[in-house]
Amino acid sequence: MGKYAASPAQTRPQTTQKNDKQPAGHHAGARRRIFLWLTFMILFMGWAGYTFIDQNSQIADKSSELSKKVKLEAQTTQTKAQLERDVKRLNDPEYIGQLARKKYGLYLPGETPIHAESTSP
Repeated sequence: MGKYAASPAQTRPQTTQKNDKQPAGHHAGARRRIFLWLTFMILFMGWAGYTFIDQNSQIADKSSELSKKVKLEAQTTQTKAQLERDVKRLNDPEYIGQLARKKYGLYLPGETPIHAESTSP
């Protein structure tokens, strides 16, 4: 044998002995860690659930506000288009003559107005 080899009397047996009777506090540290981890996870999940519900309600509010704004934009666009058509028509002298006849009863010299009377049955 070599210089550093242990003698057979100094070697320990490599078998491990199992104690069926373990001390009462043997798993206490593991249980405490699991309890702390579960407590943390429950608190975290509660916070996450609260945040999720709060954000969903905010999203619903913003969605309804957005739909109102989209409807308002569509109405505004339609009104703008109508006003642009009216402005183009006001540049036409024939249209101005029609408005003057219809709204104000003004006629060109030499025109004879014809009024149709409506009859009720």
